[in-house]
Amino acid sequence: MRRKLLALVLLPLGLVLPLLGLLALWWSALAWDRLLITKVRTDLAGASVSFEQLLDSVGHSTAAVAESAALAAWLQPRPPRPEPQPEPLPRATPARQHSGDGREGADARAHPERGEHAPDTAPALTAWLDAERQRHGLDWLQWHAGATFPVTSGATSGTTSGTTSGTHEASEATDPTAASTRAPGPRPIPGADLAVLDAATVARLAPALRGQVSVPLLPTRNAAPTARRQEDRALVAEARWPVHDAAGRVRGVLHGGVLLNRNLRFIDALNDRIYPPDALPFGSRGTATLFLGDVRVSTNVRLFGGEARERAIGTRVSQQVHDAVLRDGRTWLQRAFVVDDWYVSAYRPLHDARGQRIGMLYVGFLERPFIWLKWTLLGALAAVLGLAMWGAGWLALRASAAFSAPLERMAHTMRAVEAGHGTARVGPLAQTDEIGTLARHLDHLLDTVDAKTRDLQRWNAELDAQVAARTRALEQAQAGLVRRERLATIGQLTAGIAHEVNNPIAVIQGNLDLVRALLPPPAAAQVRTELALVDEQIARIQRIITQLLQFARPGEAAATAAQPLDVTALVDDSLRLVAHLTVPGRLVITRDLRSRRIALGNRLELQQVLVNLLVNALQAMDGQGELTLRSGDEDDGRIAVQVGDSGPGLGHAVLAELFQPFRTHKHDGNGLGLWISRGIVERHGGELTAADREDGRPGAVFTLRLQARAPG
Repeated sequence: MRRKLLALVLLPLGLVLPLLGLLALWWSALAWDRLLITKVRTDLAGASVSFEQLLDSVGHSTAAVAESAALAAWLQPRPPRPEPQPEPLPRATPARQHSGDGREGADARAHPERGEHAPDTAPALTAWLDAERQRHGLDWLQWHAGATFPVTSGATSGTTSGTTSGTHEASEATDPTAASTRAPGPRPIPGADLAVLDAATVARLAPALRGQVSVPLLPTRNAAPTARRQEDRALVAEARWPVHDAAGRVRGVLHGGVLLNRNLRFIDALNDRIYPPDALPFGSRGTATLFLGDVRVSTNVRLFGGEARERAIGTRVSQQVHDAVLRDGRTWLQRAFVVDDWYVSAYRPLHDARGQRIGMLYVGFLERPFIWLKWTLLGALAAVLGLAMWGAGWLALRASAAFSAPLERMAHTMRAVEAGHGTARVGPLAQTDEIGTLARHLDHLLDTVDAKTRDLQRWNAELDAQVAARTRALEQAQAGLVRRERLATIGQLTAGIAHEVNNPIAVIQGNLDLVRALLPPPAAAQVRTELALVDEQIARIQRIITQLLQFARPGEAAATAAQPLDVTALVDDSLRLVAHLTVPGRLVITRDLRSRRIALGNRLELQQVLVNLLVNALQAMDGQGELTLRSGDEDDGRIAVQVGDSGPGLGHAVLAELFQPFRTHKHDGNGLGLWISRGIVERHGGELTAADREDGRPGAVFTLRLQARAPG
């Protein structure tokens, strides 16, 4: 057993643990690389947000100046002179004055209806626009009067550059604000777009930036082959904003923009926002770059490393990145060779207003410090795993003497069970030898004993419940027997009383008829009311005697042969017998008769019970309200018939004495109807109960339960 224990312990240490260690090293390296990619993806998202904020700031600044009250005041047309001046003699055309907007003063004078400023105000307006340009941090801000404006963009695709110039009407195909300059309507959202301009256009827009456009191309490792020696195009962020007069007509367009070539202030601010000081550990540094095509036109990447070196403006991206980003339009998220070293890099394409890919936005950080850290951590992990293997082997050798531990656990379990802890178990063991088998058998034996004990307790509880149920049934049967004996005694007494009362009633009725016959008509008319009252009381006594006799002869009813009864038909027949007591329009009858079983009993007696219940319900509602008739088949094989009303209900006091004889709450009742009805139902083996409605509304419900004929 000791050899088996050593083999089971040392085999995982010598084979499985090294494999797990190699797997952990591989997974850690992969997770580290993915963590770096996730980091640079987040950096690219932040840089994209900052770059979009630049575009938005250009658009908002241009829109703010275009919609300012100051510009509207500058563009306000001069009032007409008080009296017309004589037409001047023809003279030579004066020298054109540059108005700062790309148009000439003579053209401004030629269209006073468009609201252009007069020639003498052009220098002042240009100076004001220049001040606004500086205040908003723009490289140019120019006013173009009228519904036309110069085309300044030289849109390019790939490495082919083109330039157009001149003036034409604004259209949606050439300018994003053209739809707003044609007619008044909802204001567009301030914004700017990227564009590629030629050097001449930039020189016309911002002469001071002429030397900032051209970028000499530098030899770059892994870049795509090219015959170009210089990049003469400019990457700009520009916005054109239409200016309307009070009537909604277009007065002109305000054109503002920022040159991104060699814009070190912007690229350094972007880099500081994404990679602030000490943001990257272990001496790594982050960089940000703007590309026009595949050429770096604005970057803080240094040539050959070092902070004091020249920036790598004019170097180009590698062929692999060029194809993935500029040709295919994908975002690059992996390591890439940047100028002279490897960086964890992220590139995304930049588009102009027409959706053409014109450049790239790049962020990344030096990979070498993270590679050193990764291998340091992996080496430390390998060392820890090695030490763990050695320590585990040493512990396994020392623990080989602990093979008797399962035996100790079994002994402890038995002592716990003897102390009253029935749930104590040895528990799962790794051993598959005789000791492990013995421990499992012991647990199984304890589980079996515990299950048998629970079964005995459950059977004992069930037996107690059955004894209690039989005791209750015996008590109920004994109470029923006593009640039947009392009813039989009452029936015999009632039969004797009824027989003795019938004879005097017959004599009274005969003499009353004789008095009525012998009295002369005038005398008979005087006592007609009294005689009718005596007749009514005699009839009432006879009804009571009849009911007493019916209750006193249960044997006669029982002797009558039982017949199959359709409960639905029985209810409908009983309802027709009391139809004369209902008033159409005042009583709502709800029938829900769902019973499909056949009852056995005396039709006339059960009909008498239903009629009595219906009459009581109608009297409780004074003939108006809702009468509810329901029937259904119960699970115990009986048929339930319910008669419900919407009267005042019964209450606890009435329910306590409801089925007792000579107890009534009606002014003309005798209190025998429900007593006799209950006796009839019980002779049929059924049950008659009463209760208030369960839905909270006023009213009473009488339930008649009858035995059903056995199927077949």
